[in-house]
Amino acid sequence: MGPLDGLKVVDLTTMVSGQVASMMLADQGAHVIKVEPLAGEQMRHIGPPHNGVASGFFSCNRGKESISLDLKSEEGKKILLQLAESADVFIQNFRPGAIERMGFSEEVLREINEKLIYVSISGFGEHGPYTHKRVYDPVIQALTGATDIQADRETGRPQMFRIIIADKVTSLAAAQAISSALYAREKTGEGQHIRLSMLDTMLSFFWPEGMAGLTFADMEFDVTQFQGKMDLIYETQDRYITAGAVSDKEWAAMCRAIEREDLIEDPRFKTSSDRFVNGEERKTITAAEIIKWSSEEILERLDREGVPCAPLLNRMELIEQEQIIANDSIQKIQYPGFGEVRQPRPAARFDKTPAGIAGPGPRLGQHSREILGRLGYTDDEVEALVAGNKVLASE
Repeated sequence: MGPLDGLKVVDLTTMVSGQVASMMLADQGAHVIKVEPLAGEQMRHIGPPHNGVASGFFSCNRGKESISLDLKSEEGKKILLQLAESADVFIQNFRPGAIERMGFSEEVLREINEKLIYVSISGFGEHGPYTHKRVYDPVIQALTGATDIQADRETGRPQMFRIIIADKVTSLAAAQAISSALYAREKTGEGQHIRLSMLDTMLSFFWPEGMAGLTFADMEFDVTQFQGKMDLIYETQDRYITAGAVSDKEWAAMCRAIEREDLIEDPRFKTSSDRFVNGEERKTITAAEIIKWSSEEILERLDREGVPCAPLLNRMELIEQEQIIANDSIQKIQYPGFGEVRQPRPAARFDKTPAGIAGPGPRLGQHSREILGRLGYTDDEVEALVAGNKVLASE
């Protein structure tokens, strides 16, 4: 049993922000009920399905139950309120004002469940000129400096992270906040409303080093002036690697590994500050030496000297990487109808209450009948709801 065994979560989120949060809760033992419209939420329709489930949807919603409701109908509204009445956590990511118009505001649910942890995720927050704008991950990247951080070092052209980073970081923040709210409830007996915006979350995520030049107002500077044009990616004779030296000890080790011990006392690189200021020159010299070696040879030398280093893996190489195998980082699970499914093992390892992947991503409405049965609906009542197109129940 995971650390959240016995916790009940009602998940109304769509796309990714919020879904990964409730997936993490499910991995940790929570019983997560995913409430979807009759047509299914948008993530179901992105990418080719396998056994009725797209891979992105599967990974964001593994271990959850799915019930599909017409929330515009009185019957659908009643069912959702019944689910919320016994829930510990209710999470939604509609634009501000939408959940209130649907009839499921925090005030409404608080009347039937005073201990509920109510979670609202938005793009921009609940006040201000952007509040009611539609939002996807690239919009948040545009507004939080992500495209500046990722800008091409040669041309200066802004670039985006090629993953939906804002959605997933917001989900991580939401999962942490939910755990904190549950801990507070244990002490006070009170539920509360958690509000997160993707905008705020990403600013917090980027700030420590990405916004270092903005931290001290009296010493404001443009951090791009010091980053140079080169990343810590080096070409060897057969593939790309990374290697980095921050401390004086690591720099000396790097110099020995590349057979340039003359650089250890070079005044341009003698201290960490010197190496930062002269970073472009340092990386240019390092690159000119590393390209003389095969990746196997130089990585062995760097590793022997204690320099942090690794080959740059492409995505198809991950499954066979030795440390990933040793960690059992990617689990291979057989599911009926899916065959072998590969999923990352839950990152946090609990020694007393281990987390684990609870099951596959659900088909649309796969658990509708089961969930309604637990709420006290008879078989005839369930079939009447299905026949009346108020509930979708897949076979």
